Amino acid sequence: MVFSDLLFLFVFLPAFSLCYLAATWLGETIHSHTPKNIVLVIFSLLFYAWGEPVYVLLMLFCTILNYLAGLGIGHTQGSTRKWTLIVGLTGNILILSTFKYLSFFIQQLATIGIHVTDPRIALPIGISFYTFQAISYLIDVYRQEAPMQRHFGGLLLYISMFPQLIAGPIVRYNTVARDISKRIATSKDIADGIYRFVIGLGKKVIFANQLSEISDQFLASSIQDLTTTGAWVGIIAFTLQIYFDFSGYSDMAIGMGRCLGFHFNENFRHPYCCDTVTDFWRRWHISLGSFFRDYLYIPLGGNRRHQALNILLVWFLTGMWHGASWNFIIWGIYFGFIVTVEKYTILRIRQHIPSPLLHLYSLTLVIVGWGIFYFDDSSKMVHFFEICFGQSAVFHDYITISALADNCWLWVTCLLFCMPLRNRIETLLKGYTNSRGTIQESLLLIGRLTLSILLIVLSVALLVGDTINAFIYTRF
Repeated sequence: MVFSDLLFLFVFLPAFSLCYLAATWLGETIHSHTPKNIVLVIFSLLFYAWGEPVYVLLMLFCTILNYLAGLGIGHTQGSTRKWTLIVGLTGNILILSTFKYLSFFIQQLATIGIHVTDPRIALPIGISFYTFQAISYLIDVYRQEAPMQRHFGGLLLYISMFPQLIAGPIVRYNTVARDISKRIATSKDIADGIYRFVIGLGKKVIFANQLSEISDQFLASSIQDLTTTGAWVGIIAFTLQIYFDFSGYSDMAIGMGRCLGFHFNENFRHPYCCDTVTDFWRRWHISLGSFFRDYLYIPLGGNRRHQALNILLVWFLTGMWHGASWNFIIWGIYFGFIVTVEKYTILRIRQHIPSPLLHLYSLTLVIVGWGIFYFDDSSKMVHFFEICFGQSAVFHDYITISALADNCWLWVTCLLFCMPLRNRIETLLKGYTNSRGTIQESLLLIGRLTLSILLIVLSVALLVGDTINAFIYTRF
């Protein structure tokens, strides 16, 4: 089950909302958050079990492991405390490695003549996200940045919470530790959360799903007859698709969290408005970047010692985190190399370089990076880039022209919404509201309500009979 699914929108979400409201009323009566936490945990487990029930047991095992490790860290001192942390971290890494990378390692051993039976373990949805959150819990407790969770149900809620369970953002434990046991969702929180959810739904269904049809048309099938312009149209469509897909999911997760009283951090800040590749990665998947920065890069020495080596290691692991495939490793090393070079070159002189030139430079490298990311077949990847850079029998064709002309509205709208256009309009309206009084506040509310209704109606209409609806990042 995914957020942009009619079953989720019209069955799961209404049922959860009714039960959660009843639990909230009961909790206020007995002055306890326990009833609504129980409802949230039950529906989170149901949400996860819908796709693969057996892996609920794996999540429960992961929670038990980290609950016990957290108690050990909280109740011990000195070297015992440190070794408890190491055991807990090792357990999480082993779980992630076994289910995500075991088959990949066995395949690599086979290439050098060492044959081991591959158990062919299916990849549990969202395992990369919830194991990283478990790691965040242990480290935050060890650093005393957050209290240990004394109640197993509280930790289970944190790890299994369905709004951000299968595709993030990666929610750090110290961000929501207090909200687990004490939170309030005001009417403004609920209104803003619903609006944010609807915006994310529109990004996914109206933009990402339509862009996926274009990218698949040029990239998913055989690329033997692909033209040079077709290759660029396909990968640019994927570049826009993955942004609206993933940022749409993050918007929906942040919006639902807000309705429940949780305040998740932002995960995207208009990344395609970047002026360097380093700037791009400060704006894209912020929760993953900050996780590696705070839990790996800085402890390794950060900018103080072995900076280049630290950056390359972080980016190698970033590539590995995305999947057990060589293209993700190459993708990570590719960006690690660029970010490292930028530290010593362009970041020191960018104030002297025209902004349009910087923007073109960074977007070109990012788009090439998405080409590496897309193709898990190395021979296909090489052939694709050969076509991109002119080694094609035909430069362009009618199919490419049709993909551009027939979807002109989509290209223009997507490019506009890659920019902070909506934020600027709302900022202007809020400024006008502050100076003009309550009439303008009502107009702003009516505008949001009208946009929300339009997005819901259009999204539902597109979802009826739609077969291309899975979120890209659910497979990570």
